[in-house]
Amino acid sequence: MKIVADPNIPFVREAFAELGDITLVPGRQITAAHLRDAELLLIRSVTPVNAALLDGSRVQFVATATIGTDHVDEQFLARRGIGFASAAGCNANSVAEYIIAALLELAHRHKFRLRDKSLGVIGVGNVGSKVVRYARALGMRVLQNDPPLGLLEPATTADIVTVHVPLLETTRHMFHHDNLEGFILLNSSRGPVVDNRALLKAIDADRISAAVLDVWEGEPNISPELLDVVDLGTPHIAGYSFDGKVTGTRMIYEAACRHFALPATWQPSLPAAQPVVVDAAGDDEDVLRETIRQVYDITTDDSRLRANIREFDKQRADYPVRREFFNTTLTLRGASATLRAKLAAVGFRLGA
Repeated sequence: MKIVADPNIPFVREAFAELGDITLVPGRQITAAHLRDAELLLIRSVTPVNAALLDGSRVQFVATATIGTDHVDEQFLARRGIGFASAAGCNANSVAEYIIAALLELAHRHKFRLRDKSLGVIGVGNVGSKVVRYARALGMRVLQNDPPLGLLEPATTADIVTVHVPLLETTRHMFHHDNLEGFILLNSSRGPVVDNRALLKAIDADRISAAVLDVWEGEPNISPELLDVVDLGTPHIAGYSFDGKVTGTRMIYEAACRHFALPATWQPSLPAAQPVVVDAAGDDEDVLRETIRQVYDITTDDSRLRANIREFDKQRADYPVRREFFNTTLTLRGASATLRAKLAAVGFRLGA
């Protein structure tokens, strides 16, 4: 079997080696010519899959190692009888941890406490539900809006709004000139969910007091003017924890094995994370922020993008290993029961 794969899928060669011959092609560079004789296509979110890419190919199965599928014409695949799988939920925890890191950084910069604020969560699926749980654990009042799930709370009346919806015609520019006002905005879903030009104007006019963007319109050619004014800007890496990406690889590997009726024997071997010692003196939120920064410092991703905005894709491809909180065992010095409960609630393992 001939396999074409995006090299940004971790362990892709190790996982799929027994299934066939693998050709690695950067996701934005995959063309119909690469797929002429291929039977299996493995991608991430930067590769549009449609008739233009697959007409004339021998591809029998397409898998994306992402939770989003807006880059794949699933109706076309169904008409052609081409199998399809995504990695729904694989990096949900990674994105939720990114949001918690961003919220704590915003609170530090703007001198407020999360426990005094409300959070509106728009889209309460795999990612949003975890954000809800973590935010409540930190003492925030949470409003949930997800009409398909029957959740109709007025999320945009909250102090802070975070968006976790797929990109559909109904969600494209769901945030626009007329409703970008009166809250802090975080978007880690898809860039076009927020009208970026309208957001720039809203920030300049102080109608939006702060913003965090991990996703952008026009990726990888994002607006430098918008990057200049957001509090935190990152290159579409919220879901890029090593654990989440490897889980995505495992999910599409198992799906491909099922499709081709092959045994699934590969199991990833993950490096052990290091223990962390925490001096728990001070306000709980300050300790939380400093603890999370030892595991994942969101400001490093922000600084890297600002220094090299033209290397958006390269920063994604070369993204350093980032472990999720559950891999870290904390040794706490002087922690209150409340702080211990909050650290455990966002996923950390607690030592003696």
